[in-house]
Amino acid sequence: MSVQLETAPDALLAQRAKDGDERAFAVLVRRHSPFLIAFATRYLGGSSDADDVVQEALVTAWRQLDELRDPARVRSWLATSVARRATDVLRTRARRDVQPLPDEEGPATSPQPDAVAEGRAATRALGDVLAALPEDQREVWLLREMAELSYDEIAARLEVSPATVRGRLARARGAVLAAMAEWR
Repeated sequence: MSVQLETAPDALLAQRAKDGDERAFAVLVRRHSPFLIAFATRYLGGSSDADDVVQEALVTAWRQLDELRDPARVRSWLATSVARRATDVLRTRARRDVQPLPDEEGPATSPQPDAVAEGRAATRALGDVLAALPEDQREVWLLREMAELSYDEIAARLEVSPATVRGRLARARGAVLAAMAEWR
């Protein structure tokens, strides 16, 4: 039966996992972990926190599988969870960076509180904008802008045409640009 699980489509595995099948969830984890770790690494700027972020996101995903509306989109749902955890890590870093470090050059090299606060607010605003996007647009935006996949790679992963990817990405970018206009 495990050979069948290994070749099963994501939608079936996600549905079985929602029904409590731990083996199906384990297959999803094995299948998508490399992408999720690469995504978290890119999101965090090459951080060693990527593995921890992915692990926390997967634990949370297991607990919240009943919230997955479209089992066929489990990969993007997991990527969104990873993005949330990574954003939390970045916010924690920003808070930590506010503390002035003693150095010989004085306060000129320390991050200015105004700039740190503005950066945090912009990050929160972007997270809110992305959360409000339709799932298909958010998924394409994350894969293109954060994971830096090509249109063809995104199309292959989502099993849609490159033209569909371009359309979704254009709508997502338009929404993000409009919502983030005050941050430019």
